[in-house]
Amino acid sequence: MIGVIADDLSGAAELAAVGWRHGLRAEILLNGRCDATADLVCVDTHSRGCDPTESAARARNAARTLRDAGAASIYKKVDSVLRGQVTAEVQAIMSELNLPHALLVPVNPSLGRIIRGGNYFVRGKLLHETEFAHDPHHPRTSSVVNKLLSLDAAQMRKLGEPLTENGILVGEAETAEDLRAWASQVNENILPAGAAEFFGALLAMKGLRKAVEPCESSREEKRGAELFVCGSTSESSRLFCEAAAQSGATIFSLPKKLIAGAPFDLADMEPIAAGAIHALKNERRVILKIGLPLVRDIAIARSLAENLVRLAERVLAASSVDNVYAEGGETAAALARRLGWGRLAIERELALGVVSTLVDGPRNVRFTLKPGSYEWPECVRKVI
Repeated sequence: MIGVIADDLSGAAELAAVGWRHGLRAEILLNGRCDATADLVCVDTHSRGCDPTESAARARNAARTLRDAGAASIYKKVDSVLRGQVTAEVQAIMSELNLPHALLVPVNPSLGRIIRGGNYFVRGKLLHETEFAHDPHHPRTSSVVNKLLSLDAAQMRKLGEPLTENGILVGEAETAEDLRAWASQVNENILPAGAAEFFGALLAMKGLRKAVEPCESSREEKRGAELFVCGSTSESSRLFCEAAAQSGATIFSLPKKLIAGAPFDLADMEPIAAGAIHALKNERRVILKIGLPLVRDIAIARSLAENLVRLAERVLAASSVDNVYAEGGETAAALARRLGWGRLAIERELALGVVSTLVDGPRNVRFTLKPGSYEWPECVRKVI
């Protein structure tokens, strides 16, 4: 068994999909109990929003759980633009597994996310010049990798430089070939860490070749009613909702008063929920979204996401929806946990980072999720 530790659900799902692509039976665990028999087990520690101490404790516990369950190797998944408590979590796992080194390669070249000269770039722009600078929870106000990680400059490594120092070593990479070169240097004394494409390179080094490709041209199946829960404030989310509205999809937003921190009581929720429940009886697709201007206050931003999930729970309790879509790792995780979905089996990957799972439970629910900054593929945007 291969183990993965991720700090949010979308990251765990993304790596589970990479494993599925390489022919592995993959599962995601949200409840902390590793009694799975899959080839690849991805644990979501739900720790991106925690302080460094709590994040480290959760990462350490996940490493111990996977090791005790017989994981032959463990990979630490980090956010590709280094949001969350990356350094604290990597160091905690190194300590638990008694490893002197970690090789961190947090890039996805296929998405234009690379490290060059100690700086992080997204599609040719410095990280702090992109929409990630306005992230309400983890604004990326610098593009210098060492500042993002609070590491010394000596820890950066270019291809060909030795990996002899103890601690976290950050590998610069711009291409898939660079990732393969770094993967070839990983040994039993190194904790590999990074984004999805580095994990794929490591699986290839193990002799696992791609068995399937993402199902971008998904089969024309009758999917039934679909509920989207859009908790992201990204540009891709805004464009998706605008296009859906133009296509006639029914969309419900949270009340404007919540942007000032007002409570979302039953009197506010019930009319919206009733409208969505009624719409799902007659329409293919219904979208629940925050639908409010970007909020800088972290507490209010989190309360908006929580209220959106509460609304979705109310709608799902009174509807026979078997296809649920969620965007944004925190939104997806909050929804899954609120509904008691502790284990998700990978069904297929619709596009890079867009994963369709089957919920382990009495109800046959297909739960599809993606990171907030990624786009829904055409097979999802199109109403079948």
